[in-house]
Amino acid sequence: MVATEPQSDQAQPAPAGPGLLGQLIRFGVIGGFCALLDLGTYSLLRAVGMDATPWVDLARAISFVVGTTTAFFLNRRFTFADGRRDGNAQVGSFVLLYAVTFFVAVGVNQLMLHVLPESGWKATLAWVVSQATATVINFVMLKWVVFRVRPVKEN
Repeated sequence: MVATEPQSDQAQPAPAGPGLLGQLIRFGVIGGFCALLDLGTYSLLRAVGMDATPWVDLARAISFVVGTTTAFFLNRRFTFADGRRDGNAQVGSFVLLYAVTFFVAVGVNQLMLHVLPESGWKATLAWVVSQATATVINFVMLKWVVFRVRPVKEN
């Protein structure tokens, strides 16, 4: 008897990833969720007394770590799932990327706290500007460095 169905031990082509638009949409949805997590953490820490310098910087640092760590794992699973999986190399590039964006986010937040006019929304607007800056950097670097798709070699 000859089997006409592919055998499970034969290599199957990997399904195509979501493409750039799909990745942007997934990144946006995950980013929105993680941004709310980040802002919630920042607001909570400020509400419990971390609202003055230098504590506000520590609050922003903690909220950044909570939000971006969550975003990394969700994006790895749902947005850039077809990207590379190099173990230590991927973790190293993640750590380097987030170290850079950490300092950018905290620095931009501090800059905005100094340059924005006084208002009830000043701290939130400073957070939004710092988050937007870090988000652009993160997408570009996650897409084309951390989770880049390696070309398939022909035999």
